Amino acid sequence: MSGSSDPNGSLAIHPLRPSERDGFLESLGSAAAAFVRAQGFTAKPHTLALIPGPDGLAGALLGLGDDRSPYAFGSVAAMLPAGQTWHLAEGSYERDDAALGIQLGRYRFGRFRSTNEPAAIIHLPGPTPRADALAAAVCFARDLINTPANVLGPAELADAGADLAARFAQKSIRIVDDALTTGYPALAAVGAGSARPPAVLRFTYGDDPSHPLISLCGKGVCFDSGGYDIKPSAGMLRMKKDMGGAAIVLGVAQAIMALGIPVRLDVRIGCVENSISGHAMRPLDVIRTRSGQTIEIGNTDAEGRMVLADLLTDAADSGPDWLIDFATLTGAARVALGPDLPALFSNDDTLAQTLLDSGSRSHDPLWRLPLWAGYDQWLSSPVADSNTVGSKPMAGAIVAALFLQRFIPPARKWAHVDTYAWNDQTRPGRPDGGEAQALRAAVTAIESFANDATR
Repeated sequence: MSGSSDPNGSLAIHPLRPSERDGFLESLGSAAAAFVRAQGFTAKPHTLALIPGPDGLAGALLGLGDDRSPYAFGSVAAMLPAGQTWHLAEGSYERDDAALGIQLGRYRFGRFRSTNEPAAIIHLPGPTPRADALAAAVCFARDLINTPANVLGPAELADAGADLAARFAQKSIRIVDDALTTGYPALAAVGAGSARPPAVLRFTYGDDPSHPLISLCGKGVCFDSGGYDIKPSAGMLRMKKDMGGAAIVLGVAQAIMALGIPVRLDVRIGCVENSISGHAMRPLDVIRTRSGQTIEIGNTDAEGRMVLADLLTDAADSGPDWLIDFATLTGAARVALGPDLPALFSNDDTLAQTLLDSGSRSHDPLWRLPLWAGYDQWLSSPVADSNTVGSKPMAGAIVAALFLQRFIPPARKWAHVDTYAWNDQTRPGRPDGGEAQALRAAVTAIESFANDATR
């Protein structure tokens, strides 16, 4: 009977489209159907109706509407009565979408709470290894972004990368002190003002030379005060998330390794804090980068591009097939695209389109902005090879991407993702706080590229 429990004693959740509601209600007894109708249930998305039974509760109906994304399942765990075990009945939905949406919606960052509200336990119909791996990677990245800066500094972020590598039996390299100052001088300059020293964490995965080499670089600024060009207090409130790019890179790597995607990975995160002290970089300082290019500090709050400049130079030297970086780089990208659409820049149309298509398929969208060459001259400096910021108060996300492009050899296929890495409010499958935007898009794109390359 519809709404009955399974042999393990869990109650059924029946996901329904609006066109399926009446047919399902006909399978119920008249009293139960009348009770569902009295709740006003029409199978609109993110609505729930409980089914009564002789012993109290017999099951539930979940409205899907026309939503074909994982987020159609993103609020069900919160809507169900806590303390009860449920299972998802078969229906007109993709099993992996349901598994992913439920797991993303169940996420809560409870590390520092003495008590946490219990959530309903939901069993899925059959195994969902890909969805499970993606959900675990997203939640790993969310945890890192949500951790406050007093607990997650540069050393702890590097530890997280090293621990991830160790989980998959990969060795990591941590670059600090004199080796960092010599090898990554721009990154070291960003971290010079903090009592917590900067570090670069690097690890590789896979050794089959027939597999494509994918380099990933992440901005890991664990807190950004703005430096001497200090942010206003309101601008600092979410700056624990300024390491979101590094968190997303680690999440992408975790998913790829867990799924066994046939690639070689070369992962770098720059772990640093942008603080103020007598050792901090100053406006108009001139810094030499790993590439040998010199940069004039136009604004100490434009530090993320300095971190990436050295990482990208290093990564490009390894000759990757794809080089992708992730960073919470500019407020200008949010002004242009809002909080939900990471800005994508790329010097290769095929790479860019693969990421865009993968974002659409995985319901993890990006939006491409141009590397408009006409603005490149705005980065000119009278005393160095480049200024770190543009000379005009416009097109900030484009100018930042053009700055990064100066550290990419023309032959390298490169994509830059300027992400917000945050949910300002709770929505189905997207609780407020840290968010691994573009993670699923990147994994899907890399998986597609790898499968094509190894056929």
